[in-house]
Amino acid sequence: MKQLLLFILFAAMLCWIMFSPIYKHVVIVRQAVLQQEVDYLLEVGASGTYGYISPAMQRDSMRRLASFGLKEQDIRYQYATTSGESATDASNPVPRGTGISLTISYPYENLFVIDSLIGIQPLAPHERMSAFGMKMSEYVP
Repeated sequence: MKQLLLFILFAAMLCWIMFSPIYKHVVIVRQAVLQQEVDYLLEVGASGTYGYISPAMQRDSMRRLASFGLKEQDIRYQYATTSGESATDASNPVPRGTGISLTISYPYENLFVIDSLIGIQPLAPHERMSAFGMKMSEYVP
């Protein structure tokens, strides 16, 4: 009986040790991809040419993120400006000097479930990783 228990504990630890680095790298890469996309959208959207982030830009962003393996339906975008204006209205671009902020979030999915093998409480299913950025608009009407 002790040998069986020891085998089960050893097998669980071995699985955790083997796969632990893999899912942590997945989290790091996903976070980096989200942050890169936030920076890119803000760079383009807050430029002197646009002054807003359009729904078409958001769709293109979703496609780029999907090419890295993220599910488009799970990606969430949140926009805000320092003046309270809409950051997505092409007919009323955000004027120069007003900050545009963007947050993109994505669920962790079940990446941390393997931690439960060694007694660590995994993240709740609704938890999300997010990337945030803010840039001043350069648009001059």
